[in-house]
Amino acid sequence: MNPAFCDRKSNPKTPWISLGLLLLVLLLSNPAFSQNQNESEKTESLPKERKEKTDYSSLPKNPRKATILSAILPGAGQVYNGKAWKVPLLYAGFMTDIYFIGYNNKRYQTFREALFAYDDGDQSQFPSLNREALVRNVDYWRQNRDLTILLLAGIYALNLIDANVDAHLSGFNISDDLALKFEPNVGTFAASGSSMGLTMKLQFK
Repeated sequence: MNPAFCDRKSNPKTPWISLGLLLLVLLLSNPAFSQNQNESEKTESLPKERKEKTDYSSLPKNPRKATILSAILPGAGQVYNGKAWKVPLLYAGFMTDIYFIGYNNKRYQTFREALFAYDDGDQSQFPSLNREALVRNVDYWRQNRDLTILLLAGIYALNLIDANVDAHLSGFNISDDLALKFEPNVGTFAASGSSMGLTMKLQFK
């Protein structure tokens, strides 16, 4: 056996180690890096200020409370925020996704049992399908089932995010004294003569 080949095979990480050491030397020799390191050391030497807790007392709705309510019972945070109309949409999404989880899982189990039966010599369930087709169906329905389970987790997370964001926006009040109007406008230019356009005006009543 060639000794040189054994050497390269037993030390595959040597080029990467050398490259890493070279990059480290370049970084340490960079004045900007040294300056940033000194500044970070000074920052660490300063006493750390205590992190103040976020004050939600100025908001009509507490985002933390809304999120906890939605975590315990999906839709409860939306009711707390005064957005109860979102609850039917939320549960429609849950129920639809749960239905497809059951449907995909049922199809997966059917083809899985058919595959086991095919391996035992029983081809009566799907006589027109060979083993490769059964395997493809098993993989397909299992993937669909897993994706719908992930989608269910996504709907639950969206429920939490929606409740939290709505509570944060509860302090954002749009006054009725604001009015947005679109009006036609005719202007004159020295080079091209008159021209027509559309202007947007924001008025305070």
